[in-house]
Amino acid sequence: MARRPATSPRKNASQERSRATVDALLAATARVLVRDGYDHASTNKIAEAAGVSIGSLYQYFPSKEALVAAVIERHIGEMMDVVRTSLVRVAALPLREAARELVRVMIEAHRIEPKLHRVLVEQIPRVGNMEHVERVDEEATALVRAYLEARRDEIGVEDLDMAAFLAVSSVEAMTHAAVLRRPALLSEPRFVDEVAALVVRYLEGDAATSGARPAMLAAE
Repeated sequence: MARRPATSPRKNASQERSRATVDALLAATARVLVRDGYDHASTNKIAEAAGVSIGSLYQYFPSKEALVAAVIERHIGEMMDVVRTSLVRVAALPLREAARELVRVMIEAHRIEPKLHRVLVEQIPRVGNMEHVERVDEEATALVRAYLEARRDEIGVEDLDMAAFLAVSSVEAMTHAAVLRRPALLSEPRFVDEVAALVVRYLEGDAATSGARPAMLAAE
């Protein structure tokens, strides 16, 4: 069985100069991944792009996989900062407005360096960083679950745990599909409207099938 490459940094950067070196290496890794793809990226190319020696690179990262794992962690952190801030804001919004804001912010998060995002999504299983993705999903689901509990009178689904999981997973899956196959949709307002409408129809349950169309589509 092939030995799995080391993906943890060799040491943490505690001094300002060390942090600057690590930042340069991670930025260079992102550029090389976008330019050359994962298979053609190498530690030599990354060190050259960062303007550091290969020895300096190996002081902090034992392998290309460790660099990519660190880039994934940083990228997901940036995305989650966007999602977390927005989900706190939607707490006071009615369901239909909140659903549209959830979709909008998930798309906004995926528009952070979309070319890099496509490469990283493909490599997450290879470098073993699924736990970072799972933590993001769990946090987003918990925030949505709390919102649904506060708006229970607007929700037509009995199982709020299931509802929160399906809402977050559905938006995530559709957004990922757009990133990978139809990136132009990320800039299309109608994409936000249609995905939000799907979420609202599910969450409203019987009310969605017997009531008026979602407000975001009423003006069409």
